[in-house]
Amino acid sequence: MKKRFLLIGSLLCSSMAFGQAYQLNMQGMRQLAMGGSGAAIPWDASSVFYNPGALSAMENPQVYASMNAVMPRTRYISAPTGTGIRDAEEQVFTPYNVYLATPVGYKSRFTAGLGIYTPFGTGINWGNDWTGRNIVQEMRLNTTFFQPTLAFQVTDEISVGAGFVYGIGNFEQTNTMPVINANGQEATRELTGRASGVGFNLGLHIRAAENVHFGITYRSQVNMKIRNGYARFANIPTYIANSYLNTSFESTLPMPQVLTVGAGWDVSEWVTLQLEANYTGWAANDSMKFDFDNNTDMLQDESSARRYRNSVTLRAGAKFNFRNERWSAMLGTAYVPSPVREGYLNPSMPDAVHFLATGGLSWKLSKRISLIGALEYRFYEVRTGKSTEHGFKGKYHTKWINPGLAISYDFN
Repeated sequence: MKKRFLLIGSLLCSSMAFGQAYQLNMQGMRQLAMGGSGAAIPWDASSVFYNPGALSAMENPQVYASMNAVMPRTRYISAPTGTGIRDAEEQVFTPYNVYLATPVGYKSRFTAGLGIYTPFGTGINWGNDWTGRNIVQEMRLNTTFFQPTLAFQVTDEISVGAGFVYGIGNFEQTNTMPVINANGQEATRELTGRASGVGFNLGLHIRAAENVHFGITYRSQVNMKIRNGYARFANIPTYIANSYLNTSFESTLPMPQVLTVGAGWDVSEWVTLQLEANYTGWAANDSMKFDFDNNTDMLQDESSARRYRNSVTLRAGAKFNFRNERWSAMLGTAYVPSPVREGYLNPSMPDAVHFLATGGLSWKLSKRISLIGALEYRFYEVRTGKSTEHGFKGKYHTKWINPGLAISYDFN
C-alpha cells in the first residue's frame, strides 16, 4: 500500500512539468533588439504578430524570416545544505518566424498578411540520475502558430487589424517512478502528445502626430488540446505490471492571453524611442490535468495545482539611425516578473524575476534586402523555493543568451 501511494504521488508531481513560464517574446528581430517592444511602430511584416492594425503602414509587399538560437543554462543547488549541485544539460533551441504582407490592390485601404511563428516553448534536461528524477528528467514543449491577417486603414491616422490563429504543438516528458524491478532498474514514464488550438489577434494603430505612434493589441488565450497523447511505462515490476499499461490520454495546455499597450516617438530623424506594457493572463494556468483512457487502481486521472498569477511586463527600446541611412543600431531592456507563486517552484522549468538587456544592428544591403541581427541576455534572480506538493526544495540559477538573425525582402 505504501508503494502504491508513492507511485501515485510521483505521477502527480511529474505532471508539473508542463506549467512554468513558457512564453517566448522573439517574433521580430528589431523588436527583440529593443527589449521586445513592437506594438506601436510598424517596422516590417512582423507587425502581423506585434500589431495587426499597424500592418496598414506596409506600402509594398514584403517577405520576412528570422531565427534565434536560445541557449539557457540552469543550475540546481539542493536546499538547505547546498551540497548537491546539478547543471541541466546545455541545449540550443531555435524558434523561427516567417511573415508575408502585401497591400490588397493599388491604393487599397486593405493589407493582407500571413504569419508563421513560435510564441511558446520551453525545455530542460536534468539527466537520468539526478535527485529530482521522480519529478522530471527531461521535458520539452514547442508550438507553432499560423495567422492569416487582414488590416484596414480607417483614416489617415487610425488603422485596425485582425488575425485568426491556428496553433499546433507537441511535448514530451520523462521521469522515473519510485519502484525498482527485479533487474534493479527504476520504473519510468514517458508522456508524448500533439496539441492544437485556435484563437485570434486584434490590433489598433494610431498615428497621433507625424512622429508619435500608439498601439493596442490583444492576443487571445489559445487552449492547446491534447486529444491523443500517449503514456508509456517501462521497467514496471511484475507484481504491478497490469496497473501500468501503456495508454492514451487527453489534456489541455493554456497559452495565455496578452494585452499590450505601446507608444513610439520619433525624437528626430536619427532617434526613435518606444515604451510598452504587456499584461499576460497566466492565471489561466491554474492546474494541469491528465485524463487517462485506461484507469486502474494505481493509474488514476491526475490534477496538479499551478495557481499561476497574472503579470505585467515593462519594455523600453531605442533605435539610432546612422547618417549613411543604411545602418541603424538598437538597444532595449525589459522587466519580466515571474507568474510562479511561492510553493510552486519546480525543476521542470524553474522561473524567476528577470531583466533583459538587448541590442542589435540593421543593415540595408540594397533597396530591397535588409539584414537584422539581435542579441538578448537575461539576468535571472537566483531563486530559492520548493514545490509544496512533493516537498522538493532547492535554489535555481538561470542564465540565458539568445542571438538571432532576420532577413527581409521588399518587392518595390
